[in-house]
Amino acid sequence: MYQIMTVTINPAIDKNSSVEHVRSEKKLYCKTPRYEPGGGGVNVSRAINKLGGNSLLLYTAGGLNGQRLNSLLKEENLNEKAVDIHDSTRENLIIFEEATNLQYRFGMPGPKMTDKEYEKIFKILHQIAPFPKYLVISGSLPRGVPEEIYAEMAKLAKKKDCKVVVDVSGQPLKEAMKEGAYLIKPNMGELERLIGKKIKNETVLKTEAKKLVENNCCMIVVVSLGAGGALLVTDKITQFMRPPTVPIKSKVGAGDSMVAGIVLSLARGNSLKRSVLFGLASGSSAVMTPGTELCRKDDTEDLYNRLLKDYNF
Repeated sequence: MYQIMTVTINPAIDKNSSVEHVRSEKKLYCKTPRYEPGGGGVNVSRAINKLGGNSLLLYTAGGLNGQRLNSLLKEENLNEKAVDIHDSTRENLIIFEEATNLQYRFGMPGPKMTDKEYEKIFKILHQIAPFPKYLVISGSLPRGVPEEIYAEMAKLAKKKDCKVVVDVSGQPLKEAMKEGAYLIKPNMGELERLIGKKIKNETVLKTEAKKLVENNCCMIVVVSLGAGGALLVTDKITQFMRPPTVPIKSKVGAGDSMVAGIVLSLARGNSLKRSVLFGLASGSSAVMTPGTELCRKDDTEDLYNRLLKDYNF
């Protein structure tokens, strides 16, 4: 039995390389590329695995990129189940400019899914038994998939006494909030789009996050604030938590690593506050790694122990 399951409807192959300078209208000679699995839920499961935990990853895969994605995930010894689709899995390009230490990220459009492929996902979800304790819904949607799909998944999971963690943005997040979730982890921009207005200060931030809990959109809000850490809000808690200071190499995967740390810690029976601290440590660990590499276990545990001393939870 798995306590955690992640779902990724629009995964990707992340192709990473570097070049001395990025210039327009010039032929640029990049270093040998590295290929890694990508996409919200894929990265959450990968990070959980790196942190010493286990999860079940449900994802779609199509075409030659889908075959490569399957191979890459098997190399990482993940517990995974693929939903075959006709269109090719997308590929993203990440280029590191060596002269400036800047990173350029190019996201390609995803495949178009048919109704039958969409229905296959739910058929698998219905068949999973026993159902996990936590379901992490994360990542963008491919073309052809209704924006209500995450709300439908949340409804299904809640009927099975599963706690739903949502880390998506835009209209799919709004639809999911109509159904309600256990925990959401928006960043500031995602939260502003969700509530439909700009957040001008910390007081407004706390007020708006609290409204989501009061309106039964979710039980827990963890607002990711980048270098500012996170704001944790429940019906009884409103607390800012600051991350440790670390050297930054790449911010790719930090949010997914944070979600992985929070959910894994909760599944291990730790308190909510300690779990958010472990999530902060995981996210901070991820920014210490180059390219699209995720968190590292040793770094995460060291940072977590530092945070525990600071907060004394």
